[in-house]
Amino acid sequence: MRRTPNTATIGPIGSPAGPVEDRLRSEGLIPHTVGRNTFSADAPLKTITELLARCSGIVVIALERSYFASGTEKRGGFKEIAIADVKLPTPWNQIEAAMAYASGLPLMVVVEAGLKSEGLLERGYDWYVQSVKPEAAALHTNEFNGVLASWKQKMIETPKKAPTSRTPSDLTVAELLGGLKPVQLWSVLVALAAIVAGAFALGGKLFGGS
Repeated sequence: MRRTPNTATIGPIGSPAGPVEDRLRSEGLIPHTVGRNTFSADAPLKTITELLARCSGIVVIALERSYFASGTEKRGGFKEIAIADVKLPTPWNQIEAAMAYASGLPLMVVVEAGLKSEGLLERGYDWYVQSVKPEAAALHTNEFNGVLASWKQKMIETPKKAPTSRTPSDLTVAELLGGLKPVQLWSVLVALAAIVAGAFALGGKLFGGS
């Protein structure tokens, strides 16, 4: 009997991801989302690490966390430019994508349409990045169905790795990002530096939320 793959859905911690989870269940998958149906007394990084070890695939969901009506990029530099209507996700999405890719498990990245494309949330790497509107209907388009089917097939074909007993204290930055190519690592560092330099507003939009 073919096993039913477990999937880790990673999005803003504590946010309802009902429509995404329902879409995965409709494909016979069992989603696990930190802060929704998976909880731990440990720190988020350790919780995510342990969850990845139990799952067959990962979905990273990047939603708007911060909005800047106007601002300046590379302020004070030779390439300083004015920017407007900039939407940014949580910087955790960059960390989560790096952890997911380094784990070697099938990865699907879903990004809210209109978000600033940078780091591991932009296209051109070893995974396909879907840009979708924050509404339930976007989870049933031909594109989404096709990518989901391909990702699901990879989960079925990829042998599940045996869980390890390693803890975050054993996990170095080099090991965390060791699976990334130089250009990917550089993109992550640039994206995180830009995000840390800004101010963040709390909250985020939800798929199908009001």
